[in-house]
Amino acid sequence: MATTQLSAGTATANRTGLYLAVLQLAFTLGWTTYVIYLPKLAAEVGIAPSAVILILMLDQAIFTIADTAMGIAADRLAPHVGRLGLFVGLVAAISCGAFVALPFVAGVGAAAQVWFIALIVVWSITSSALRAPPLTLLGKYRARPQVPFLAALAMLGYGVAGAVSPYLGVVMREHDARLPFVISSVVLLLTALGLSRIEHDVARDTSPPTPAEAAKPLGLVPIIFIVAMVALALGFQLHFAMNSAPSYLRFARPDELPWLMPVFWIGFNIAMFPASLVVKHRGGLIVMGAAGLLGAAAIAAAELAGSLNTLIAAQFLAGAAWGCMLMSAVSAALAIGSTGAEGKVTGLVFSALALGTFARMAAVAGGLQKMPDYVPLLHWAPVACWSVAGAGLLVIAAARLQGGAHLKASAGE
Repeated sequence: MATTQLSAGTATANRTGLYLAVLQLAFTLGWTTYVIYLPKLAAEVGIAPSAVILILMLDQAIFTIADTAMGIAADRLAPHVGRLGLFVGLVAAISCGAFVALPFVAGVGAAAQVWFIALIVVWSITSSALRAPPLTLLGKYRARPQVPFLAALAMLGYGVAGAVSPYLGVVMREHDARLPFVISSVVLLLTALGLSRIEHDVARDTSPPTPAEAAKPLGLVPIIFIVAMVALALGFQLHFAMNSAPSYLRFARPDELPWLMPVFWIGFNIAMFPASLVVKHRGGLIVMGAAGLLGAAAIAAAELAGSLNTLIAAQFLAGAAWGCMLMSAVSAALAIGSTGAEGKVTGLVFSALALGTFARMAAVAGGLQKMPDYVPLLHWAPVACWSVAGAGLLVIAAARLQGGAHLKASAGE
């Protein structure tokens, strides 16, 4: 009987991870579709091309606030089985409705400019319900040893979307926006509506979560963890989104970029699962810190690469390091928030990712990449971000391990 229950619990856990992977994949591909078509849609309503980057920055600013707010809401709803799924489903319906409406409203012309911006704001706020809240299921219901593997499975959707995004940009750019917006919204909504079923299955096979505690101020470790996450996110954005394409163009033609850029994401997807075993036994902070230092070395190798093959290898290793960091960050957030604040801390992780994206976009909007005095800074800033954050996380992890050893010693264990 115990073996049967264990097998059922494992199967449900795997389904949960796959569900979260599909959800992240659908959402990230939807975001990619939005970014591809936004310049064209904005032009249809009379928004200047130079203002598109400001709209994207507005999105990231909203994500920075809304991701944490949605995580806090998830903490309050998760103890009541079914409510979290209902909440995510309802908010996802609003989000998808606003998203589908964007190309149709844009077709009206300049008279619909205010409505177009309003829909973007509604979509940005509500789409935050599709990131941190579903991941709280892992922290609320799953035994801690299961979390790293399931976090890796969930982040696989994010990595696969990153790998296929360059191809989408090539294939979709000249097509009408309405059909891609409708298809991505339908897939995302159907996936989101499945959360209630997943939630009931998880609750059936595991012990119920503890009631949510009253909100407490974050301690020193969570604050350092989030600050480090901001630095890691900024390093990723500067390296991949700003520096990778120019690095490849030193050795390759522009039409080869769609085949070269996914190398980073291949490393991302491959490395997460072996790293999840280390997280299971050693904790997320240690893996985050070590991956930060290794990733900094890989970025430095990419900057100094003298051939295309060397650059490809360095990009693969940098992507592998980022995969380890992001998977470990989700695992660490769920562990740090294990007293009833899983959603809050996980939401802060996604807020950190949005803040890093906002900072990169601000750099682009400010034209820093075109200023000769700032080019070396932009190229080596990712190395600094990842190495400093990685070293800091290792110090915190070592201090926590030492504190745990002292506590056991004082208890006579």
